[in-house]
Amino acid sequence: MVSAAAQAGVVAACVVLFVPMGLAGWHLSRNKVLFFSGALFVSLAVGVHLSPYLPSLPYLAASFFLPHPGAAPADAASSGSSCVPFLHRVSWSDASSSGAADADGSGARAARAWSWPPSLASACGFARLSRDDASLLLNGSWVMVAGDSQARLLVLALLRLLLDPAAAAAAEPELFRRHSDYRAAVPSRGISVDFVWAPFEANLTRLLREDLRLAPRVPDVLVLGSGLWHMLHATDAASYGDALASVAGAARSLRSPLPVPPPHMFWLGLPHLVNHMLNTDAKRAHMNATMLRAYDREVEQRGLLRGDGGPFLLLDVGKLTQGCGQQCTADGMHYDGNVYDAVLHIMLNAMEDAKQDCICQRAPATAGASEAAHQDFPKLALHNHNSKVSGSEASKDWSSGWRAVSLTARA
Repeated sequence: MVSAAAQAGVVAACVVLFVPMGLAGWHLSRNKVLFFSGALFVSLAVGVHLSPYLPSLPYLAASFFLPHPGAAPADAASSGSSCVPFLHRVSWSDASSSGAADADGSGARAARAWSWPPSLASACGFARLSRDDASLLLNGSWVMVAGDSQARLLVLALLRLLLDPAAAAAAEPELFRRHSDYRAAVPSRGISVDFVWAPFEANLTRLLREDLRLAPRVPDVLVLGSGLWHMLHATDAASYGDALASVAGAARSLRSPLPVPPPHMFWLGLPHLVNHMLNTDAKRAHMNATMLRAYDREVEQRGLLRGDGGPFLLLDVGKLTQGCGQQCTADGMHYDGNVYDAVLHIMLNAMEDAKQDCICQRAPATAGASEAAHQDFPKLALHNHNSKVSGSEASKDWSSGWRAVSLTARA
C-alpha cells in the first residue's frame, strides 16, 4: 500500500502543479512560450519533490530487461534463504571402501556415503566444506553443543573436520568419557568447542536461563538436542512437549535482549530407532515407532522450530538416519560417523546461507576474544554432569568441572 507520506506528497504536487498552471493559462493564454516555460518549470519542481518516493528509472529498466542474477530452477527458489528447506535432500549410496568402523569403534560394516544431488547442489550452492573452509566460516567462534550422546557424536564430526586425523583421534577418548562435559580449543583459528552433557530438557533450560545468562558472551553457534533419555525414563510425549516449550521460551529470552546478532541456533532431532536392534528390554519396550512419532510431533508443535515461530532450525537426524538405513547402526540408536558428518555439513551450509543473507554482519572476532570468554566461562555456576542422571534427578545441580583440552589444527 502507498504510505501516508506518499499520498500527501501526491496531493501537494497536484496543488503545486495544476493551480499555477491554471492561473498561468488564464493570464498568459496569449503568450504560449511563457506559458509552456512556466509549466516546464513547475513540472520539474514537482518531479524533484516526488523523486524520493519513486524507484529510480535505471533500476526499473534493469529489473525489467535483465534476469535476476541468482535465478535457480523451479525446484529450488532463487534466493539463498529459500534453499534452506532443501538442505536435508541428501542421497545415500554404498561407499567404494569395503567397510567402515561404527561410531563407537565396536566393529566394521559396509560404509554408506552421502551427497546432495548435483542439480540441487548447483542451484543452491550446497557443498562439503574443507577444513580450511570450515575454519574460515567458524573463525573466532564459540560453538556449544548440549544434549545427549547424539550431540556428542555431532561434536566428534566437528572435531574430525577441524582437526587433522591424529589430533581428532587423540581427542576422542576424552570426548567419550561417560556422562561428562568436554572442551576443545583450536587456537590457530580462534575456535572453541564445548560439549555439555545435558540429557534432559530441564538441563537445557537451566543452561539457557542460568549458566549462559552469567556468561560474558553467548555462543556464536548453539546446538541443542534431547529426548532419548526422556523417552526411556518418562515415556510421556505430552510432558516432553511441555519441557520443550520451556526450552523454547528460555532460548527466546536469550536472544531478545542482545545488542548484537543472535547466535545460530539449531535443534538436533531424534534419530530413527530400529527397535529390534536396541540393546536392552527397557529400550525395546519404551522406545518404539509409535512413541518416536509422538515425540517428533511435540518437537514440531511446541514453538521450538522456526516453522512454528521458534528460534531453532531443525537438524533432521531422523530423516538422515532413516535414509542411511539399518546398516549404519550397531545398536539401533547410535549411527555411523557419516550420518553426523551429513548433519554437520547441513548445519554449516545453513550458517553460510545466513551469513550471505545477513544485513548486519557481526564484527570479526579474534582468537584472543574467544579464548578470553572461555577463560571466564568455567567460573559460572555450572552443575554436575559427571554422575548418572535419571528422570527424578534431572533437576540436580551440576558440578563446575569441565574437561578441557587444547588442540592445534594443522591446515
